[in-house]
Amino acid sequence: MALVPFSYNIRSLFVRRSATLLTVLGIGATVAVLSGVLALQQGFEKLFTESGREDLIVILRKGSPSEGESMFPRERVNTLIKSLPEIATNAAGLPMASGERYLAVRRFKLSGGETNVPVRGVQPMTFELRGDTLPIVEGRNFRPGTDEVIVGSKLPGHIRDCRLDDVIVLNTTPFRVVGVFDHDGPFSSEIWGDAERMAVALVRSGFNRVIAKLRPEVSVSTFIERLANHEQVASKAMTERVYFNSQTKALSIVLLGLGGFLAVVMGIAAVFTATTTMLAALAARTHEIGILKSIGFRPVSIFLSFLFESLLLGLMGGVLGCLMTLPINGVETGTMNFQSFTEVAFAFRVTPQVLVTAVIFAVVLGLLGGAWPAWRAARMTPVEAWRRR
Repeated sequence: MALVPFSYNIRSLFVRRSATLLTVLGIGATVAVLSGVLALQQGFEKLFTESGREDLIVILRKGSPSEGESMFPRERVNTLIKSLPEIATNAAGLPMASGERYLAVRRFKLSGGETNVPVRGVQPMTFELRGDTLPIVEGRNFRPGTDEVIVGSKLPGHIRDCRLDDVIVLNTTPFRVVGVFDHDGPFSSEIWGDAERMAVALVRSGFNRVIAKLRPEVSVSTFIERLANHEQVASKAMTERVYFNSQTKALSIVLLGLGGFLAVVMGIAAVFTATTTMLAALAARTHEIGILKSIGFRPVSIFLSFLFESLLLGLMGGVLGCLMTLPINGVETGTMNFQSFTEVAFAFRVTPQVLVTAVIFAVVLGLLGGAWPAWRAARMTPVEAWRRR
């Protein structure tokens, strides 16, 4: 079966450049919206998934979906830390485990309005567990037992009273900001202070979670099973990476749903634009179709020729949409995490996955828009085509 030369379709698109440009812009705008939402979702998801550690265990109260709903009395935290031989020890022989307090507090944005900001009370062992993943980039760390705090690097330019030497009032207790720390994950949007001082200021006597590092020879799955059946403190344990993944599901579903809805609504308009363009091309080229069929090109060849032309329209629209999306890569934004009801700052991430999805979607739009005109062109007989000249 002989195919219509591709150069014929390319020349046709160039001859009808006004209609071609309109269709490409319509598809490109649709793709740009879709890929923008996907880049937002990828930025939020990667913030959590890439920073989660496999060697760090997060222990929550049994049945709690997140640390915000979890709570351990002080004595149970001590029992957990001291009764589990699987927990590694440091050079001083101390268990490498730390209790942490967590609460979302209302703070004012620099741009206006209010939002929930996570406040975390940590013990000194937390910093030993974190190591170099939590560098102080400005100022110094807080001193245990004092009303000092350090803030994540995303907060000073986003939340009031979070710059170095500012005073943050939590409940009725003033805390001085003595340092700014960086983190590749969600901690860069948090306020950290001494666990005991936070207990007094926030009126929270218990701990929300325990983090721990296991001995190298200990199986994580065995440890998790043992904790689930612990006689004194039955609890839920998971690696930090698994925990972070669980905190992205709600917002990811919302963003993907929003992207899908916008893609369908705008995609329908883009499909109609592509269909109109190809129908116009069909009306202008009936004479040419008659000639092609008269010299031996079969209906399938005509169908594939028109379909290839619409595929090119979709491909060009997809490339244009990706180019329109690239400038937002790395642009920082913030949104509410529906798992913790706190605001998280992160950046758009235009990943290869986003670009490939966008181009495939654009090609599908082009093919859907060109299917009907291609079918009509293939059904024409040479006589009918000549009559429409």
